[in-house]
Amino acid sequence: MKTYHCRRASLLLATLCCAFQSAQASLLEDGKGSLELRNFYFDRDFHGDAATQSRRSEWAQGLMLKLQSGYTEGVVGFGLDATGMFGIKLDSSPDRSGSGLLPRGADRRAADEYGKAVGTFKARLAETELRVGGLSPQLPLLASNNSRLFPQWFNGAQLVSKDLHNFTFTVLRLDATKLRDSTDFEDLTAMAQQGAYPATVSSDRLYYAGADYQPFDNLTLSLHSSQLKDLFQRDFAGLKYRVGLGPGQVFSEWRWFNAREQGRALLGEVDNRTLSTNFGYTLQGHTFSGGYQKVQGDTAYAYVGGTDTYLFSEQQVSTFALANERAWMLRYDYNFAALGVPGLTFNVRYVKGDQVDPQRIASVKGRALQAAGMEGREWERTTDITYVVQSGVLRNVSLRWRNATMRSNFADAADENRVIVGYTFEF
Repeated sequence: MKTYHCRRASLLLATLCCAFQSAQASLLEDGKGSLELRNFYFDRDFHGDAATQSRRSEWAQGLMLKLQSGYTEGVVGFGLDATGMFGIKLDSSPDRSGSGLLPRGADRRAADEYGKAVGTFKARLAETELRVGGLSPQLPLLASNNSRLFPQWFNGAQLVSKDLHNFTFTVLRLDATKLRDSTDFEDLTAMAQQGAYPATVSSDRLYYAGADYQPFDNLTLSLHSSQLKDLFQRDFAGLKYRVGLGPGQVFSEWRWFNAREQGRALLGEVDNRTLSTNFGYTLQGHTFSGGYQKVQGDTAYAYVGGTDTYLFSEQQVSTFALANERAWMLRYDYNFAALGVPGLTFNVRYVKGDQVDPQRIASVKGRALQAAGMEGREWERTTDITYVVQSGVLRNVSLRWRNATMRSNFADAADENRVIVGYTFEF
């Protein structure tokens, strides 16, 4: 009897060892990694007597290591992803800090170096995936910002399901964010929007649910809703359509947002409805597009602090989303591959905004406009040229120059340049 039990235990142990080795092999064989190097120079020159800081100018080097495992075998697969980030100051000073590249202390001095890391547990069942831990979502009501050295991260859980044909369902619950130039997780806030909302009010919970339906390859319909606890509730409806016309393609996209106060309404009044549209035509390497956007309601467009707006109007300096603001957008893109120069792309954008209600603009110019009974106006022109080396020793090295000019009668004018050199090594 004793021998029988020993054999049974040995067999069970051997089975467990084989299962573990098989799971480990799946994790490693399907895993992948990358090391992204990003050298970033940022310079924004403000013009205006009321400017509290005349210039923000810094230069930094970033390294981001991503390790993504595969999934264990079985009906439910498990895995783990990890991302480590390390930033190095190359140039900064207290009078030029605050670019978003580097964290800074109370003395306004940027850190010489900083590091941070996030880990994400994941599980997969058929076409449904659960991710818990560090998240960097790109959703209509929560678009993580990745416009500096490192992306903005959130802590929470996200479930994405594609089991139902032509549908994508997303459910999200978050409790904190790690901003692009921060090393710590912090409570969630609302974007101040030129003083429209208090930036010091915070929330410890965000709930999100969304559904995207693609009945045809060229048509997508979306409905999303989110709740930033005790601050605001937001809803989104979207339509995206593309169809061939002659030698090119016509495309159109409509994005509608609705925001109102929620729970204890710690932000005060939130009353906003925004329609953002884009129409265009692509022909060979050319893309011509433009759109109309209108903000309605008593307050500015409301969105989570640190994130992108998901509006077609958003530029490098301004978002064009203040109370009652109307904006017109024009854009031109060209891919030089059509001329036999693959890897070289260019775009220029122009946005003009007017009808801005100055009552909720917390600036000297804003108060002056209100006293004079005038409306706010602004415009911004942005150019972006990128080249990715296609061959040789420097293959896959990217060079990017972004330039912007913004003028306004309620905010300080700004001229901005960003020079970014990047390389990603995959393994």
